[in-house]
Amino acid sequence: QFEAGLVLEGWEVKSLRDGRIQLKESHIVIHKAEAWLLGAHISPLLSASTHIVPDKVRRKKLLLHKQELSKLIGSVERKGYTIVPLSMYWIKGRAKLKIGLAKGKKLHDKRAVSKDRDWQRDKARIMKRG
Repeated sequence: QFEAGLVLEGWEVKSLRDGRIQLKESHIVIHKAEAWLLGAHISPLLSASTHIVPDKVRRKKLLLHKQELSKLIGSVERKGYTIVPLSMYWIKGRAKLKIGLAKGKKLHDKRAVSKDRDWQRDKARIMKRG
């Protein structure tokens, strides 16, 4: 797990303070030795500035130390990991993002989960009928 800072615009900070962020479909990519947060949805406040057009899913640059970034790059390129955001919180008035490395499931793991889910559904249906 790593802690990264975020480069944000003013309206995004206000929205984050109000808790208007969705990290569910977001992920982190490495491009030109920089980490970027993609797919995070920040809903603008209604009272936000009217002279700018807020982009809700704008890509945001992550601020990491060089050693942390090199570890992440190594894990992604060599070991096939993916970087995912875990949570967002505040430290001393600064927005921080907790990120972690994740490995995708293999095909046989997905099949086992699907088979188990189907069995649980069938079992509940049988128990309901009596």
